[in-house]
Amino acid sequence: MVEVVKSRRERLRAEATQEIKTIALRLLAEGGPDAISLRAIAREMGMTAGALYGYYATRDDLITTLISDVYTALVDRVEAARDAISEDDPAGRIIAWGETVRAWAVADPAGFRLIYGDPVLGYQPPPGGPARTAELRACTGLIGLTAAAWPHAARYQSDGDAQWSDFDASLVDHVRADFPELPPAALALALRMWGRMHGLIALEVYGHLRPQSQDPAKLYHAEMLDLVRSLGL
Repeated sequence: MVEVVKSRRERLRAEATQEIKTIALRLLAEGGPDAISLRAIAREMGMTAGALYGYYATRDDLITTLISDVYTALVDRVEAARDAISEDDPAGRIIAWGETVRAWAVADPAGFRLIYGDPVLGYQPPPGGPARTAELRACTGLIGLTAAAWPHAARYQSDGDAQWSDFDASLVDHVRADFPELPPAALALALRMWGRMHGLIALEVYGHLRPQSQDPAKLYHAEMLDLVRSLGL
């Protein structure tokens, strides 16, 4: 009997936790990151703010959870899209990665804004945790794509004067541990690839591209093709 009651309580708590996150994401979509408020969520759920603090002690705890959930789901999608393409096709894997990011961002602009756009006023991210793990997975995945393209791309790049000291020390440590054969110019290339992938997406998500382009997907695909051609692929 005790075990049945405990299981029910856990189930109800999980349902309430999911409802809190669902409402928070809707507030984010409607009003941006600053619209996320524990008091507003509590009112909508018919709870007191004090009761809600039993699930998330602070607004920052809730935002950290949202970022972790959104970022992890995105990385799961891009890794799956990449892995559906043969390792013998580095160009195809780069295009699959980029176009999957765009498809996700267009379908979930609030999620894109949460992890890549507007900073949440007053939010202080924790130093580690699942969100950082997802960020490192994304970073490692993108650098892995660069590493696969590097034998072709090296002679076409203009980052020959790049130094490890040009980059964040913790990022350098991560890259050199996972990809010891890569020079600092390859890290510079990976960051520039990231910029090209996200530039048009940000314009589209924030409404700056649609007035000029009737087919943003076509424009983005052309950008990805130009990206892999610039790598000699």
